[in-house]
Amino acid sequence: MLVGVCQSRLGKCSNGLRGEYMRGFTFLVLAAVAGIGFTVTTPKAQAQVSVEVGAAPDCPYGYYDVAPYACAPSGYYGPEWFTGDVFIGAGPWFHGASDFHGNVNNRLHPDHGYKGAMPKAGEKAEPAKRVDSSHFKGNEVRDGRGHVAGGKK
Repeated sequence: MLVGVCQSRLGKCSNGLRGEYMRGFTFLVLAAVAGIGFTVTTPKAQAQVSVEVGAAPDCPYGYYDVAPYACAPSGYYGPEWFTGDVFIGAGPWFHGASDFHGNVNNRLHPDHGYKGAMPKAGEKAEPAKRVDSSHFKGNEVRDGRGHVAGGKK
């Protein structure tokens, strides 16, 4: 039927159909070019995060591995967290091996209800308060960054 209409008005039909197709095709090409142009000119966002934590707390028996990094009481960290009498660090100041796992007694952590005495920053360790491996009562294994690494005992 369209063929018959086009043949009766040959000039108008072929030019009219061709014009509509060209208009549609031109619009499609311009939209594609604009889309590609917007994609190319979009700047790449790069995230940069910088955290300054300052100096490690100066605590006689180590400090908790979570903010605000308060001093931990004697017996919170097991002996493997110390080289001699020097705490190897925890959290952002950890200075041990990347595969380190050490025992803690989380009953001595405020997040687990501990409300007992805690040393202040700058205090000196009392050798009599240092807990040796035969008297340590650890119940959780953690990595140096403060993540629970093993099951609770």
